Amino acid sequence: MAKLYIVPTPIGNMEDITYRAVRVLQSADLIFSEDTRTTQKVLDYHQIKNKLLPYHQYNEHQQLNKYIAMIKGVETAALTSDAGTPGISDPGFLLIRACISNDIEVECLPGATALIPAVVNSGIPCDTFYFQGFLPHKKGKQTLINQIAVLPQTVVLYESPYRLVKTLAALAEACGKDRYACVCRELSKIHQEIMRGSLAELIAHYEQNPPKGEIVIVLSSQAITDSLAK
Repeated sequence: MAKLYIVPTPIGNMEDITYRAVRVLQSADLIFSEDTRTTQKVLDYHQIKNKLLPYHQYNEHQQLNKYIAMIKGVETAALTSDAGTPGISDPGFLLIRACISNDIEVECLPGATALIPAVVNSGIPCDTFYFQGFLPHKKGKQTLINQIAVLPQTVVLYESPYRLVKTLAALAEACGKDRYACVCRELSKIHQEIMRGSLAELIAHYEQNPPKGEIVIVLSSQAITDSLAK
């Protein structure tokens, strides 16, 4: 019976991959990858020789039926994203759902994802939190930010370095410039940076130091901000 493994890959440091993930990638009959160039670097680092097939947001609808047929014809297939865990703000959901509908077994391996180290590193309570991922670029963005502003939980967002200051400013307008937050940049990489402070302080920092790389924003609730101010 065919099986699809969902395989998390490192978000930066090549050593952040499990022994089991390496074994699955070594033995898989097919590997679907969001970015074959990025995944090839992971395979080369771990001396894995296996062919990659592109699976990304621009072809996932068109290739879905073809890829399901290919998976049915082998014993095991693997799905990777550009970095981290497929399906978490990355392609993967459509293929997983289609496999389940076609009685193909699906198993997601535990492993790398940016949101967990970010929320833990932040020092903001993470016993419960709301993960939004990327905000919409335009339509619905302000409405969503207004909803986030009044949530009682910690909020975790992904953001592009090109939109970071604008997003922090929009959050400050909705939440207040004193709302406590943390920006985690380039987690696990050589230039990793973790900045904590009020939204006003973070805006000032990144206006003076334009960011690069992958970014996670961790926003505290108003209650936590108030408790830190005491």
